[in-house]
Amino acid sequence: MSLRIEHVTDGPGLADWQFVHNEIIPTDPLPLDVVRERAQHRRLTVAYDNDVPVGCATVRPPEEDTPAATLIVRVLPAHRRQGFGDEFYAAELPHAQALSDLVETIVLESNQDGLRFALAHGFVETERYLLPGDTIPFITLRSADC
Repeated sequence: MSLRIEHVTDGPGLADWQFVHNEIIPTDPLPLDVVRERAQHRRLTVAYDNDVPVGCATVRPPEEDTPAATLIVRVLPAHRRQGFGDEFYAAELPHAQALSDLVETIVLESNQDGLRFALAHGFVETERYLLPGDTIPFITLRSADC
């Protein structure tokens, strides 16, 4: 395994981040201009196995309605169960912890692999919500270590 993690702010890395996000979250696809805007106030990273994008992550600072930092690590289905998620999560967690003692993640309910991963890493469900027009809820989980 040769995982390489790149913090992306512009250029081709943003398109790789967008590709992974939209594959894993098909209910809320993001256009590149939205991804570019998010990169201005969130940490967006892409994990590569050699030059192949295998995952993307977001670290979002706390917002007015929650004191928690949000860490979302996504790994494409073809690259799961190879240790990429564990390595990617371990690399990004310190960035979230630097923003808050509380860390949350968000998983689309249909992503059962992602939900199992979050639960295995000590997260517990705190909320479910639907985006307008959606039928598949998102699940917010908070680290039990917080």
